[in-house]
Amino acid sequence: MDHFLLLALGGLLAGAMNALAGGGSFVSLPAMIAAGVPSVQANASGTVALFPGQVSSAWSYWDGMRPVCKVPRQHLIAVSVVGGLIGSLLLLWTPSRAFDFILPWLMLVATLALAFGRQIGLVLQRYVLIGPRVMLIGQFVLGIYGGYYGGAIGLMMLALWALVGEHDIKSLNPPRIMLASASNVAAVATFIIAGAVRWPQTLIMLVGGVIGGYGGARLGRVLPGPVIRALTIAAATAITIAFFIRAYR
Repeated sequence: MDHFLLLALGGLLAGAMNALAGGGSFVSLPAMIAAGVPSVQANASGTVALFPGQVSSAWSYWDGMRPVCKVPRQHLIAVSVVGGLIGSLLLLWTPSRAFDFILPWLMLVATLALAFGRQIGLVLQRYVLIGPRVMLIGQFVLGIYGGYYGGAIGLMMLALWALVGEHDIKSLNPPRIMLASASNVAAVATFIIAGAVRWPQTLIMLVGGVIGGYGGARLGRVLPGPVIRALTIAAATAITIAFFIRAYR
């Protein structure tokens, strides 16, 4: 019963975070680990659990999916899917003990992306300007990251696209959500086929995630944006510190 409540609450919070500002994996993964699931399987199971909510968001944004930096959307989707497949296979080939040591650093990168991702992109743009071909390679690398861990991947995309001169966040939301979902399509299929998903825990979190996603979307209409962002960064920072302590104590 304790694990049931933990997973349900983890799903609620993760779904709400994804709906509000992203970063739901900061909650889903620790909840799975606390419920006794080994870290690699916890990451795979959490990805599957939060995927339906992600797909529903992507579906609602489909009409707004546009080229980024003049790169056709089918090319962006293709490299994201292939990257997600590679990332998910790399995760399955990583021993849980090694992943436990890698995970805090991935969380640190994701936390920095949550806090400074767009600003970093804008600053770098003063010194670096990339073209469509390099941007497509960068999207492929982010697809690999999405299949392997994926925390704050949407904000990493915005930082990358800022280097190409794309700054209209509202118009970039559809491709951001679509491409994050595309990398997870391959990852989810890989995790299921490989038998890496702990289904009892996953289904509990999945239901919580759907409810949390709906509630988070409603809450987002009421809470000011800066408050949502501050709470998300604070939670991500605290969880990252906890995982560093866990890995290196």
